[in-house]
Amino acid sequence: MRTLTSELGEYVGKEVECAGWVDVRRDHGKIIFVDLRDRSGTVQLVFIPNDKETYEKASKLRSEWVIKIKGEVKERPANMVNPNIPTGKIEIPVTSLEILSESEAMPFEVSGDGIEINEEVRMKYRYLDLRRSRLQRNLRNRSKVTKFVRDFFIENGFTEIETPDISKSTPEGARDYLVPSRVYPGKFYALPQSPQQYKQLLMVAGLERYFQFARCFRDEDTRGDRQPEFTQLDLEMSFVAQEDVMAINEEALIKLVETLYPEKKIQEKPFPRITYKEAMEKYKTDRPDVRKDKNDPNLLAFCWVVDFPFFEKTDPSANSGQVSGWTFTHNPFSLPKPEFINDHLAGTNIETILTTQYDIVMNGYEIGGGSIRAYTPELLKATFKTMGFAEERMQKNFGHMLKALAMGAPPHGGIAWGFDRLMMLLQNEPNIREVIAFPKTGDGRDLLMDGPSEVDESQLKELHIKLLEPKK
Repeated sequence: MRTLTSELGEYVGKEVECAGWVDVRRDHGKIIFVDLRDRSGTVQLVFIPNDKETYEKASKLRSEWVIKIKGEVKERPANMVNPNIPTGKIEIPVTSLEILSESEAMPFEVSGDGIEINEEVRMKYRYLDLRRSRLQRNLRNRSKVTKFVRDFFIENGFTEIETPDISKSTPEGARDYLVPSRVYPGKFYALPQSPQQYKQLLMVAGLERYFQFARCFRDEDTRGDRQPEFTQLDLEMSFVAQEDVMAINEEALIKLVETLYPEKKIQEKPFPRITYKEAMEKYKTDRPDVRKDKNDPNLLAFCWVVDFPFFEKTDPSANSGQVSGWTFTHNPFSLPKPEFINDHLAGTNIETILTTQYDIVMNGYEIGGGSIRAYTPELLKATFKTMGFAEERMQKNFGHMLKALAMGAPPHGGIAWGFDRLMMLLQNEPNIREVIAFPKTGDGRDLLMDGPSEVDESQLKELHIKLLEPKK
């Protein structure tokens, strides 16, 4: 049975079987040393000429070949102990070596951090890039954070529920990725920009506390902390006010950091509250970096930004979807603050209406945002009226939501964490591609799979799609 390198300290004096990759091979005179790497670490293997067959096989080994060995775990001589690795006091003189597979010449080394390597090359050979310890650590810690968050919310009465990945295209702020229907020619599904409508429908359904790690898709320009597809921690709660949602999320973040990242220090607890107006006046951004020492990589400065304007002016001619000159700043499903509801319903003093939107910011990055929701048809319709939607368009785009909210919807609200962005910051990485297993490049390409790509003409015919010649 295979033994992991991290377990070998328990097997001194016993024969073990190990398997993994050749990390490094070193020839010291007649003795060959090989560092064997598996998911848990590395261990030094020793090959001596006395065992001719095994020695000859070892002399052929190259970096990243996959091997299986047998041998007795022994303590290293005192002058050869390596205090820098967990297995530095032991080694395995190999008695049996099996070469499971060989590797072609590598396009780059996987022993270092890899930051200095051209990103396009790293993305093309991502399965090799992921062999480096930094990225494996990032993904394993991401898994630990996912489990911690999942356990926290389940313990607090939330139900994890999956929502659809293909649905109806509705105007929510970003471009949809459209999915043509073969069965219904000329009609399209859309990939979800977020589970926003479904999670509100779950509140109408009486689930009361929902969460999921949701995949979201937005056809927009990319940058270091944004991708065409990304992961949200998405949650919604019934019978709550703004403070209730903020409180449980603040508790989750504090416990997460203190449990899994004890080396990090949270600058201020409870998290400070900053109004949008204060943030813009003092920091010139609604994502203020409030760290007192920006040179400390383990200092986490959280803050809540609240009291956002509900609407902002837009150029109707630039976007046919916004015909009135007003559009929402964050989310059309938000509820105004109580003192502005009458103005909202009447469509008056639009520029002064503040919403129940709240953003959680860490070290100058927005890592989450949410609001209390419009939970009656009248409140939601008032938003669309301000944006210039006629009744016919409201029903066409959001009739399902208006109907649901007319069927006894509870007051509710929620939040979504940008999970990739949170992991980027917790792992002290420069962008979210370093904490995603198979990311797109900064310009949205999948160099590993060579996407986006052309498709066969037969596929287009099945979908009743004809491509236009590109404009010259």
